[in-house]
Amino acid sequence: MTRYFTFLFFGIIALSAFQIAGDPLFYVPKQWPQPSYDFTNNPLTPERVALGRTLFYDPILSRDQRISCASCHSQYTAFTHVDHALSHGIDDRIGTRNAPVLINLAWQKHFMWDGAIHHLDMQSLAPISHPDEMGEQIEHVVMKLQQSSLYPGLFYAAFRDSTVTGEHTLKALSQFMLTLISADSKYDQVIRGQAQFTDQEKNGYSLFKKCCASCHQEPLFANGEFRNNGLAMDGKLMDTGRMKITLDPKDSLKFKVPTLRNIEFSYPYMHDGRFKKLADVIAHYTGGIQKSPSLAKELQEPIALNSNERVDLLAFLLTLTDKQFLFDPRFAFPREVLLTANQK
Repeated sequence: MTRYFTFLFFGIIALSAFQIAGDPLFYVPKQWPQPSYDFTNNPLTPERVALGRTLFYDPILSRDQRISCASCHSQYTAFTHVDHALSHGIDDRIGTRNAPVLINLAWQKHFMWDGAIHHLDMQSLAPISHPDEMGEQIEHVVMKLQQSSLYPGLFYAAFRDSTVTGEHTLKALSQFMLTLISADSKYDQVIRGQAQFTDQEKNGYSLFKKCCASCHQEPLFANGEFRNNGLAMDGKLMDTGRMKITLDPKDSLKFKVPTLRNIEFSYPYMHDGRFKKLADVIAHYTGGIQKSPSLAKELQEPIALNSNERVDLLAFLLTLTDKQFLFDPRFAFPREVLLTANQK
């Protein structure tokens, strides 16, 4: 009986930690396309989202119990990392790519830089099992969660079953990530008629639509596709991108087009984190493109921008920052759950 009330106690705490009066778990912003994710097989509930949030921040998912999802996906940097170019994992190991941002995932059909994962419910398996990231097996994760004093209660609150399963673990993580909707930047406010661009931002927006929007399509500022964007092959990583998955030479050096939302805070940039500043990225596209057979057709002709136009384009990109999203308490570390559990 004592164990039952412990489970119930933590379930209530986790639920109350996520809910904010009047805020829906998921919504489709006005004029946005319908999501790609099929919610019928994993309908969102406050309890499941709260469980997913707790799992996201708990290093129990890793072999040495030191690395959590949030270790490489910090809310304050648009759910990526900024302190190093490549992801870091257990035993101070270094990964092979920069951690992508976790934003508006319900509208994505492929995940990872090379599109290796086709469903969000399976995406978390990749970092959990990667030897240089979490280095763990889902079966062992389930065992650790089941033996903890915290999780059987959270699973019971979420799924009406205190038995932890791999399927429920992955679906709960998906539920939390599905709530990570960023749609309240200055750009969004301008589109809704609630704000106005400065003259510099307006000119930058015109330049963006002319030079960048074919790949970074509004309103998601991505197109869900893979492109070779003319980066020079790194002699150390030798990363061929999408071709590793399809084995098609035509996909050599192609990587998933990332969203530009919150790009002000999601540095370093590119799949290998080679650029630290947005100015470096703009310089690449206006003078650093490397020709190769699979180079994107959109980059076959040089993008010509003078110094003033580069500044204007940068000014527009800064309007894609959504500070409400970056500091939303619903997405933050569940201090009241994990710290309380650790004190028991």
